[in-house]
Amino acid sequence: MIEVKNVTKKYGNFYAVRNISFEVKDGEIVGFLGRNGAGKSTTMNMITGFIEPTEGEIIVDGYNIDKKPKKVKKEIGYMPEGTPLYADLTVKEFVTYMAELKMIPKKDRKDYVQKAIMDTGLEKVQNNLTKNLSRGYKQRVSMAGAIVGSPKILILDEPTVGLDPKQVIEIRELIKSFRKDHTVLVSSHILSEISQLCEKVVIIDKGEIVAVDTTEHLENNVSDTTSLKVLVDDINNKFVSIKEDISEINDIKLVRENEDKTKEYIVETPVKSDIRKQIFSVCAKNDIIILEMKKVETSLEEAFIKLVEDRPEYSQKEINKMQYEKEIEELREEEKNRREDKENRKQAKKEEKERKKAQKEDKKNSNSEEGGNK
Repeated sequence: MIEVKNVTKKYGNFYAVRNISFEVKDGEIVGFLGRNGAGKSTTMNMITGFIEPTEGEIIVDGYNIDKKPKKVKKEIGYMPEGTPLYADLTVKEFVTYMAELKMIPKKDRKDYVQKAIMDTGLEKVQNNLTKNLSRGYKQRVSMAGAIVGSPKILILDEPTVGLDPKQVIEIRELIKSFRKDHTVLVSSHILSEISQLCEKVVIIDKGEIVAVDTTEHLENNVSDTTSLKVLVDDINNKFVSIKEDISEINDIKLVRENEDKTKEYIVETPVKSDIRKQIFSVCAKNDIIILEMKKVETSLEEAFIKLVEDRPEYSQKEINKMQYEKEIEELREEEKNRREDKENRKQAKKEEKERKKAQKEDKKNSNSEEGGNK
C-alpha cells in the first residue's frame, strides 16, 4: 500500500533522511519510531506529498506520488501532531471543511461527515465549538478530519500525546478499529503505545532506517541472554551455587532479600536455553524451595534503545566525502552515457553510409541491365 524506495531528502549538505526504504502493506497498523530529529516528520511529509524527495520514489496505492499527486493525496488521511483546529468552528463545521478540502462531491459530503463523526464518537459534541473541547475530544476531531471520505491510508502523527490515561485508552481502541477499513502508519515516541497498537514497527535514527520488524521479534532479539526472575526460600544460602551444576547459567544476581527472609534472584542464560526444569531439579536436591519463577520480558523500549544507542553521527567531513564520491559516480555515469551515445551515432552514420552505398550500387546495376536489354 505504501512503498518507500531508496528515498533521500537533502537540504544543502544536510541529509534529513538518507536512502531509506520500507513498506506498509494493506490493512497493517505500522508504528514509525524515532528520536526527535530522526527524520520521522520529514518522511511523513514526503509520503503525504507535502514535500518532495531529493532522490528515490514513493508509491502509494500503486501510484507514484511525483507523477500522480492528486490521486495519491485523495487516498491519504493525515492527522498532524498538536491537533491544529479552527477554534471558531464547531466540530461538524470543521469536519465539513476538511471534506471540502478533500473535494468530496457535495451530494456525498453530508453522509461522509456524519460517518466520520460517528466513527470517532463525536455525536454528542458535534455542535460544540472546537475551542471548548477537552484535549481528548480535540484529538478525536482531528482524527475525524483525517478519516472523512474514507481514505485507504491514515497517517497519524503522535495521536495520543498529551492525553490522560483514560483518553489514551479510548484513542488506542479507536485506532485499532480502523484496521478493517484502513492501512495505518502511526508515528509516536510513546513506545508502550506502539507496542500495544502495532504488530510491525519501522525504526529510523539519524535519517536512516535501522529496523523494520515485528514488535515481538524486536523484543525477543534485543539481548543475547534470557533472564529468569526466581523467588526462593533458601535458608542455607545455596542458590547462587547451583551455577556449578547447570553449565548454561551465565550469571546469578541477588535482587533483594525480603522481610520474610525469601530472596529474589535474576538468572541469566543463553537466549535459546530453557533451563527451568534443571533449576527445579537442582534446587530440590539442595533443599531450596522455589516460590516463583518467570521469564523477564524485554520491552520495546529496551529494543529501541539497543538499536539506536551509540550509533555514530556522520561528521561534516564524512558527509562531504560521501557527496564527493556520489558526484564522481554521477560524472562517470554521464561520461559513460556520452561515450555510448557517441558510439551509437558513429554506428548510425556508418550504417547510413553503407545503406546509401548499397542503394547507389543497386541503381547502377539496374541501369546496366536496362542498357543491355536495349
